[in-house]
Amino acid sequence: MTDRNRNIQVMGIVNLTDDSYFAQSRCPSVKAALRRIETLLSEGADIIDIGACSTRPGSEQVGEDVEWNRLEPVLREVAVSFPNAVMSVDTYWSSVVKKTYDLIGDFIVNDISAGEADPAMLRIVGESGLSYVAMHMRGMPENMQMLTNYKSVTGDVVSYFKSFSQKAAENGIFRWILDPGFGFAKTLDQNYTLLSELEQMRTITCADGTIPRILIGLSRKSMIYRRFSITPEESLPATQVLHYRALQKGTDILRVHDVAEAKRTVELYRELG
Repeated sequence: MTDRNRNIQVMGIVNLTDDSYFAQSRCPSVKAALRRIETLLSEGADIIDIGACSTRPGSEQVGEDVEWNRLEPVLREVAVSFPNAVMSVDTYWSSVVKKTYDLIGDFIVNDISAGEADPAMLRIVGESGLSYVAMHMRGMPENMQMLTNYKSVTGDVVSYFKSFSQKAAENGIFRWILDPGFGFAKTLDQNYTLLSELEQMRTITCADGTIPRILIGLSRKSMIYRRFSITPEESLPATQVLHYRALQKGTDILRVHDVAEAKRTVELYRELG
């Protein structure tokens, strides 16, 4: 039984792209990004997660220079307009991490590759003392859809993060956040199996002996809209059902497109358990 009074946070998504799968999260201009950030914060977002490259399966990877060119003007404005906001940057490039740190100081690194895409990533994060989200993906976006041959999807994810914990510690990262990677290198059925067995993630420990906080990204994903043959725009009610179940299974951070609705789901979870 998980503690209903634990620190549960909602992370609001801001995509600085024009090809993310949910259109309302797209902010291809600085003005649009600032307007969305203001809305998410007003709705109660605890963390703002900014991404400058779509990481949906099959999306084009634009490279670190393009990613930074999209990020930099937004981060400069965020530092002025929202100086107290807790920021997360969705990137797997160590160069982007270094430039972001130099520009805005402390932030959360949200790395879908768990350090596999850029060999320098874990070292840079460790040296900078930044908070770090490691996601299970099994390979890079261009080939991950092929890698779904698990003996046990949950067992594979647990084993992966137990190995990652040691690698993180070797790079000076002794506490980190775990993202099981819903929708990445997993079939529709495997996603639901992983969610139903999510409490097994609590058998993993960081190098400092703590259990990593669990972040999940289920919001409007294909495991919902493909299952029901609907669109991402029609997926909000089912998203909240899955968020509620994830909270029951021990999730600490919900990464969402719809902050106000997620906050209400958290409130109901605290009330009902």
